[in-house]
Amino acid sequence: MRNNSLRAVSKRYNITEETFESISSYWLDPQYPLKWDCFFVLPGWLKVWWQEFGADSSLYLHSVRQGDDLIGIAPLLVNGGSASFIGSPDVCDYLDFVVTPGREQDFFDSLLDNLDQQGITRLDLRTLRPDSTVSNYIEDAARNRGCEVSFHPDGVSFELDLPSTWEEYLQILKGKHRHETRRKLRRLHEAADINYRVFEEVDEVKGIMGTFLELFRESREDKTVFMSTRMESFFNSLALAMAEIKVLRLCILELDAQPAATVLCFDYNGTLYLYNSGYDPLFSSLGVGLLCKILSIKDSIQRGIKRYDFLKGEETYKYRLGGQEVPLSRCEILLT
Repeated sequence: MRNNSLRAVSKRYNITEETFESISSYWLDPQYPLKWDCFFVLPGWLKVWWQEFGADSSLYLHSVRQGDDLIGIAPLLVNGGSASFIGSPDVCDYLDFVVTPGREQDFFDSLLDNLDQQGITRLDLRTLRPDSTVSNYIEDAARNRGCEVSFHPDGVSFELDLPSTWEEYLQILKGKHRHETRRKLRRLHEAADINYRVFEEVDEVKGIMGTFLELFRESREDKTVFMSTRMESFFNSLALAMAEIKVLRLCILELDAQPAATVLCFDYNGTLYLYNSGYDPLFSSLGVGLLCKILSIKDSIQRGIKRYDFLKGEETYKYRLGGQEVPLSRCEILLT
């Protein structure tokens, strides 16, 4: 049953339809105190995903305002009577709303009221970090309206607070893994002439994405299946979009000038996100896939990055490299 007092409150706020271009201008303008902590809802990312995968859904990209104040942005897509985040769990590790700190309750009261008026009967929100606005604020707003709310486990992510030096990082590792890391690096340098190259600019990324995609496909059979023609188009568009906003780091480990392994990363707000990787099985005996990730961590420490985010998935190497579990969840809300 709709709570009339909440509905009266929400009428003081305006729900405004937005475009990817308009929310990009808000992201770039410091006068708007929106919290853009969730990397996977940056405007450029949302736009690329929507262009590649959004054809079967309706776009609900709206803001909540109070006069000249921008309270928050809802990046949603709609299928029938159900709304979910723009994005998908296979390529977006976690998602959230973009809200001005301190205005979360106003935002969710207004948003839920508007979704109800639009005929939306269900919100399916995934995947959520424990520090997301959804995890911390939406439940009270929904239950006050008489809505049914449920949270469910939705996998785990891994992250690591980086120390200031490489030697300090090695001390974080368990003794066996510290020894193995040093041994593998020493063996790698004994085996070949090593070059770790980083590509960041749009023009150079255009020229190297083919190498990344090739190493990605070669590394595992399931990655070959995953990288369909449509997914390849997404990865190419995403890399260029992220290079344009200066957050892309595409790293290639070369042995005797031959590409052996790669990591596709994003550098944003003091965090390095390890998004995807690949390697040439011809060099698997040298552990190049793991070592490329280790060199990415070393490079991040040297550049003063504060946190290394391994993202979703329970791969063993994340434990070995010092990653700490972050539980993720899924939130479902029945609006009527």
